[in-house]
Amino acid sequence: MTEETETRAEGVAGIRDVVSIRLPAASAYLSVLRTATAGLAARLDFTLDEIEDLRIAVDEACAMLLTEAVPGTDLTAEFELTGQEMQVRVEVATVGSSAPKRDDFAWMVLTALADDVDAVTDSPDRMAIVLRKRRGAARPA
Repeated sequence: MTEETETRAEGVAGIRDVVSIRLPAASAYLSVLRTATAGLAARLDFTLDEIEDLRIAVDEACAMLLTEAVPGTDLTAEFELTGQEMQVRVEVATVGSSAPKRDDFAWMVLTALADDVDAVTDSPDRMAIVLRKRRGAARPA
């Protein structure tokens, strides 16, 4: 397993932490991301329900991306912690894939669990899903 973790703090008004993890693009390694997600969310004092929402959302985003990932490549995850918010960007290498379908069940799960969700295709051979969760944000009814 190749795992690379980096943490850096920036900013004058407050601490901005960024944690990056790279691991094989295979579902067997998603438990590492679920654990990292929970630990980082706990660091921001998220509630147990908010932590579980984030764990499920990150897992779902990765599952969507892994279906498009080039075999033998890596999945990267970047967690940015700022004050009361966590932003998670998960990304894989693809072969000419389009953005994830926004009308399927997995996307509905993501949008229900996170405050903001977006799919990013900066280049034809990369796909990313970015989600944000704020501590204490009210869920839509």
